[in-house]
Amino acid sequence: MKRHKESIEMLRYVCNSEYGIPRRCPCGGAIIHEVRGKDDYDTLPGKRYFTCKNYEADGFHYRQPWVVGVQEKIERLTDRVVEAEQVIKGLPNLNNQIETLEGQVKLLTQQVHSLIVQVGDLETPALIENQSHGKV
Repeated sequence: MKRHKESIEMLRYVCNSEYGIPRRCPCGGAIIHEVRGKDDYDTLPGKRYFTCKNYEADGFHYRQPWVVGVQEKIERLTDRVVEAEQVIKGLPNLNNQIETLEGQVKLLTQQVHSLIVQVGDLETPALIENQSHGKV
């Protein structure tokens, strides 16, 4: 019973993992590009498949139509291009934010410098007074 359950789990894994252009089969076998020839016409190459080199029709190996794998891969790549396009469209806004922040940093740096000078001016008379009374 346990072996049967493991077999069903493996079948489910294989079915759920078959998306896009496969690189390796779940069994560890390499994927080959298979062209199923047609004897009717010598000019048509026939259907193309991504197939595990250890393929058996037991459900544990990949044998995916080429067009399906390529279509799924194109859909994934299209999604990535759309995401990249959104990032690129947001760059001018980010550049404006960076320029604004750089301006604020410059202003705050000037204010800190001014405060340092003011503190120095306030400490100088106190130091002179303390020196004259011998408290240094």
